[in-house]
Amino acid sequence: MQFKKLSLIALAFAAFAPALSAQNPIIKDAFSADPSAHVFEGRVYIYPSHDIPAPADYARKDWFCMADYHVYSSDNLVDWVDHGVIVDQDNVPWVNAAGYSMWAPDCNYKNGKYYFYFPAPQKPQPGQRFAGNGIGVAISETPYGPFIPEEKPIQGIGGIDPCIFIDDDGTPYLAWSGRGLQLARLKDNMLELDSEPITITGIPRGQTEGPFLFKRNGKYYYTFPWVEDARETLAYCMSDSPMGPYTFMGKFMEQSETICWTNHHSFIELDGQWYLFYHHNDYSPYFDKNRSVCVDYVEFNADGTIVPVVPTLRGVGVTKANSLIQIDRYSDKSDKYVAVDFLNSDFTFDGWKAILWNTTQEREPRWISYDRVDFGQAPLNTATIRVHSLAGGTVELRADALDGPVLATINVPGSPVWAERSIPVTESVKGVHNLYLLMTNGNHIEVDWVNFK
Repeated sequence: MQFKKLSLIALAFAAFAPALSAQNPIIKDAFSADPSAHVFEGRVYIYPSHDIPAPADYARKDWFCMADYHVYSSDNLVDWVDHGVIVDQDNVPWVNAAGYSMWAPDCNYKNGKYYFYFPAPQKPQPGQRFAGNGIGVAISETPYGPFIPEEKPIQGIGGIDPCIFIDDDGTPYLAWSGRGLQLARLKDNMLELDSEPITITGIPRGQTEGPFLFKRNGKYYYTFPWVEDARETLAYCMSDSPMGPYTFMGKFMEQSETICWTNHHSFIELDGQWYLFYHHNDYSPYFDKNRSVCVDYVEFNADGTIVPVVPTLRGVGVTKANSLIQIDRYSDKSDKYVAVDFLNSDFTFDGWKAILWNTTQEREPRWISYDRVDFGQAPLNTATIRVHSLAGGTVELRADALDGPVLATINVPGSPVWAERSIPVTESVKGVHNLYLLMTNGNHIEVDWVNFK
């Protein structure tokens, strides 16, 4: 009953929760990791784990700390709604509530219900010091809850990072990590094994975890984080059958250049386009146990192999011109004299700023671009920029290219504080265009966001 009350409160909160805007990371007010994405009822739902600061009763202050799960959803991959907590370690009968190890989950739909799978440390029995991890199930009639947890975890298995895959014929399969990458068929009740687990073999030596299983054009993809040189890449195997045998195909995302130890992911197809959800420590560059969910486009080669995915700041989707266009989540930039830094290094969820500067030797225009901005069909009248520059300068906003239509030319006065500068639009455009911001005069200008009305 306590769990039901928690979920209903979370659901009520979701009706008033503000949408989280586009660009990577896509969840901007909390740490999130291990995103499991699915398309349910015409919306994209993400079921991530939730990194939190270690509380006083958790001894490992330098380690991962996770006590609950949220669910997020979007109908456009741009605006995300937090539906609140759906499962908490304090409200699952078999979970050791002092464990803070609610690691990577997953969710899927069958028999008119939504089944949420999650790993957690079990309560030790009398005389037992450590009971190991179980994989539990919570069930709901909607993709956002309330989810009611089963009294016991799935019997006969243990481990972490479950993935629930349902084949075209309705057969459910459970993949997880425990003494290697595991896979088993489930019974139709989604709560019991219907086959002996198999271990995915043929993978070059290295730590593996976090599997995600999906199907495309008759091929099965068993994908997973794979440690190479102490940091995780994302790799995969392929098969003509859900239970294998699987052939190792290599990596589809390289190690993070900015040294985030872990990665974890999922795939979805939406309107013919495939997407990869994954995580990185964007908001916590000096402590990679606090991660954030990102998304980028995925393409496949003619033979079905995955084209390697290069993480972007821009992410996916189309941004409306009348929203706050976070230009620091750029698609491209001129050179090393355009950089990105936190607005407030003491509170990183405030986001970032773009920094454009010139040297005394070079007076070339510095620029930064942001793809896929929807200017709508009605003329826009005003351009606004949140900007800061001690000495002042001039910024141009252009559409499509560096020599494209000039939307606005904004004179930036010298000031010690941030300010919003608004001027009439010089030339209005309609539909979706790429936006270019150029510093045509000045030595140092910082930009937070751009907006059109």
